[in-house]
Amino acid sequence: MKNFDIVVLGGGPGGYVAAIKASQLGAKVAVIEMDQLGGVCLNIGCIPTKTLLRTAKLYQDLLNSKAFGIDIPGMEHVEINWENLMNRKKTVVKKVVGGVQQLMKYNNIEVINGFGTLLDPHTVEVNGERIVTKNLILATGSSVKLPKIEGIEEGYKQGTVIDSTGAIELKAHPKSMTILGGGVIAVEFATLFNSLGTKVTMLQRSDVILKNLDEDVRNTIQRHLINEGVEIITNTTLKSISGQTTYYESEGALKSVKSDFILASLGRVPNLKGIENLNLKVGRKGVEVDSHMETNVKGVYAVGDMVGKMMLAHVASAEGIVAAEAIMGTKTKIDYNKVPACIYSFPEVGVIGYSEEDAKKAGFDVGTSVFPLSANGKAMAEGETTGFVKIVHDKKYGEVLGVHIVASHATDMIAEAAVSLELEGTIYDLAKTIHPHPTLSEIVMEAAHGAVDKPIHIVKM
Repeated sequence: MKNFDIVVLGGGPGGYVAAIKASQLGAKVAVIEMDQLGGVCLNIGCIPTKTLLRTAKLYQDLLNSKAFGIDIPGMEHVEINWENLMNRKKTVVKKVVGGVQQLMKYNNIEVINGFGTLLDPHTVEVNGERIVTKNLILATGSSVKLPKIEGIEEGYKQGTVIDSTGAIELKAHPKSMTILGGGVIAVEFATLFNSLGTKVTMLQRSDVILKNLDEDVRNTIQRHLINEGVEIITNTTLKSISGQTTYYESEGALKSVKSDFILASLGRVPNLKGIENLNLKVGRKGVEVDSHMETNVKGVYAVGDMVGKMMLAHVASAEGIVAAEAIMGTKTKIDYNKVPACIYSFPEVGVIGYSEEDAKKAGFDVGTSVFPLSANGKAMAEGETTGFVKIVHDKKYGEVLGVHIVASHATDMIAEAAVSLELEGTIYDLAKTIHPHPTLSEIVMEAAHGAVDKPIHIVKM
């Protein structure tokens, strides 16, 4: 019987990061993983989708090369090699997962492959063997949620209805696709397949996609997707699925759309199988924890998607570090309002903190400043002028409450805002910070100048 200081159940971004941190702090650690290290993110989520999106962006750049002064003879023959596209994805994933495996060895973490079942807070059974631990960190992740729609389960079994995993493993280039949902994942897949030449139709229940984001962000992305050829049908009620056809109600009438595949992107649910014996307190979003990620059972911690606070890989990793530190004697916590979130659309989206609407609801005396990408020299040079930066701030002290960026490199640029919020920075700090020229990052400084007084490079009356 093996004994450990900490056993981590699940080897995704929450689990493996927690294991590394705990080992660095001196604990004897084991990770139990039923599949591949890296979890959904590295294997079937973040990494493979971003790899495919890179190809989609390159393909679009090639198609628009003439506008940049490059004439390519026979452009009509430029096409997607689907098999090579998928092979590149597999190669990238293999390298990233292999890197995590090496990190486990380097940090002296024992990796046990198999499904772990908890007998009690200190005993895990895996592959018929019992493992004893002083503390547990649960990081079992989440699974795709299939809505209760007539015919959807039959379609899933037949292969016409797919989830995000199925979407990145298609054997051939689809000519058409219907996406159910209008959240972040739905927008990323709409961007991916539309850019690769697939006819994409999005069916959204509410009146706008990305409804939880700042109004300016969601309106900009929705308008841009429509301009790029994505058909977005809002205010719909999904009724049933039959074969390749989705039936929905819109404007009081029953309508339908037929496509090669139907991608269900309507949320995820926590994976709770195997932990039933612990009698953990589970809320609407997932396992309930305190600010140090400890559950209602002493010595048992939970992180990542199974907690459901924010289903993001970097959040799971941060929570994993908090849990490991708590076990090893250091109490830290996460301010979830200072966590950046990203969408890898074209253009990208990076957001953090309050939206304008939420800041007002929270009682702040809200000020905003917007600077458009169309007034930025680097954006014009790159031919990527769709987007803006919007700073939401408290008028009383000038504290930055939220930053919302729509730009070609927004997912990288949002880190500057994250540092600002973490340090309780103000619009004056951002305005005084000298940014390099020419860069897209200058739009942050310009928006800050606009919040303080007036931006330099546009006329603000």
